[in-house]
Amino acid sequence: YVGLVLLVLSAWVCNHTGRTLVSCLYEEEMSGGSGSVSKVRVRTSYQDIMEACCKGLWPNWSGVGGLMVNVIELLMTCTLYLLVSTSLLFDSLSWVAVPRSVCSLVSLVFLLPCLLLTDLRPVSTLSLLCSLAHILISLLVMLYCLSCASSWSWSSLSLSVDPEDFLVSVGVIIFSYTSQIFLPPLEGSMEDRGQFNIMLGWTHGAACIMKTMFSLLAVLTWGPETSEVITDNLPSDLRPLVNLCLLAKAQLSYPLPFYAAAEILQTSKNTSDTGQAVSRPALVVRGALLMTSYLLALLVPRFSLLMGLTGSVTGAAMTLILPCLFHLRLQWSRLTVKDRLIDVGILSLGVICSVSGVICSVKRLLEDYNLHVGEKI
Repeated sequence: YVGLVLLVLSAWVCNHTGRTLVSCLYEEEMSGGSGSVSKVRVRTSYQDIMEACCKGLWPNWSGVGGLMVNVIELLMTCTLYLLVSTSLLFDSLSWVAVPRSVCSLVSLVFLLPCLLLTDLRPVSTLSLLCSLAHILISLLVMLYCLSCASSWSWSSLSLSVDPEDFLVSVGVIIFSYTSQIFLPPLEGSMEDRGQFNIMLGWTHGAACIMKTMFSLLAVLTWGPETSEVITDNLPSDLRPLVNLCLLAKAQLSYPLPFYAAAEILQTSKNTSDTGQAVSRPALVVRGALLMTSYLLALLVPRFSLLMGLTGSVTGAAMTLILPCLFHLRLQWSRLTVKDRLIDVGILSLGVICSVSGVICSVKRLLEDYNLHVGEKI
């Protein structure tokens, strides 16, 4: 029950911080003739907001700090997708006893075309295919769960919570809603920007309903035996199909964060692509990014703990902490007492969840890593 409440609360909080972040793109200006106040878009990206917020305080930190936070967030996302691909491929080929390292290398090979991406249009197409695969997977799993309704047990929904598991799961849930880095350019590309808040609300509402239903049906069907990777609970005749769809989804999800991270690094190093071809410096940057995600995926034994760590560090910072700080810093004089209290509350909650989540996730990662090494020895 606590997890279901957390899913709903996180959706509302992330929707709120998304709106506040986009509001920081605008400044109010007085019209010369009528004297009316109008909003003017003076910033275009998350980085612009951070630089405006740090202006006069930490002018040198804003550029480097913002770059690091953005790239780490996107790099960890890439690593997660590669780790999921490896796990699914390893599970699918378990009957031939293929080493996990080989599965990771095969997943990497399929991602090599990402090095040649020079335009956002193919990335958008791949993201659309990813969404279709996600819908198909969700429908398959939910239909199977509904077919097992006669064996559901509501007693599997417990009020008791393990503190460490809860704090790790907070990071996982926050990460699943993280999209703030993409919101400024998304809002800027809309024909009617006045509809942005409505669109964001509907999107978070739909995601919340989908995640809550999916989680509830899974727990009712498998109870305490529910696995971190839901396909592990499916029967052997259905698992290969769902694994194949999940593998396709993970591979199709990789290009978006990879392309975004590559663009940030290339812009900072002045190695942006010219024309239709990828320049050599840009290819070096992308190759380094791809190999870094590959090495990280080899080092981490469990994707859920990495997801929890990522959500607790960069996810909490980008989604909860920084948007509230930006809002308070840039628009303090225009905020009501209620708005200030909400921002301070979310900011405090984000700091607490981030610190405690990092401690628990790192502890679990070290335990799993030592266990993984011990099994090899």
